[in-house]
Amino acid sequence: MYNSKPLNTDLPSSRQLLRSTIIAFIVAVVLLVTVVLPSEYAIDPTGIGRVLGLTEMGEIKGQLAEEAAADAARDAAATGTAPADSAAAAAAAPQADSALAAADPEAWRDQMQVELAAGQGAEVKLVMTAGQKASFSWDAQGGVVNFDMHGDGGAGGESTSYEKGRGAASGEGVLEATFNGSHGWFWRNRGDATVTITLRTAGDYAQIKRVM
Repeated sequence: MYNSKPLNTDLPSSRQLLRSTIIAFIVAVVLLVTVVLPSEYAIDPTGIGRVLGLTEMGEIKGQLAEEAAADAARDAAATGTAPADSAAAAAAAPQADSALAAADPEAWRDQMQVELAAGQGAEVKLVMTAGQKASFSWDAQGGVVNFDMHGDGGAGGESTSYEKGRGAASGEGVLEATFNGSHGWFWRNRGDATVTITLRTAGDYAQIKRVM
C-alpha cells in the first residue's frame, strides 16, 4: 500500500455536501414531526402518529407525568408525615383485620356512588380519631382508576398516604386512622369513558363526606 493524498476528484464537492446536509435536515424534521413529537408529547400535526399508535403512547406518558406531578405536589403540601413504623403498621392493617373487611354486605353502614368523567378526580373522606378503624370496599364500573388512600387535616397539620395504586378496578380492607382528622380516598379517571365508583364503609367514624 502506498500513502497518497486523495485527488480533488475523490472528494465530495461543496454542492454535494450541501445537498447531503439538506437531505439529512429534511429527514430529521420528518422524523421529529411524525415520530418524536407524537410518541413523546402527543403532538401529531400530520395524523401519522395516530395511525401508527405513537400519539397514544405520548398521551400515556403525559398522563403518567401529570400523576407524578400531582403526587409530588401533594407530598410537598404535606406539613408532616407519619413515622415509618406508623405507615408500615397502617399498611399492614388490612391484612391484620381481614375478617372485618369481609363483613356481611348488609352490615355496611354507608354506601356512596361517585361518577367520574374522563380525566375527572374525586375525594371522599371519613372523619375519624386516632386509632379508629373503618372497613371499606370500593369497585369501579366502566373502567379503572388511579387512587391515593390518605389522611390529612389533623390539629398538628398531619398528613400521610396509606396506599396508592394505578389502573385499579377495586379495593378493600381496613383503614386505621393514625391521627385525628379526615381519612379516605382520592380517585382519578384517566380513561376515555365515564367510570362509576361504589364505596361501602362500616366501622368507627363520625361522618362520611365528599370533599371534591
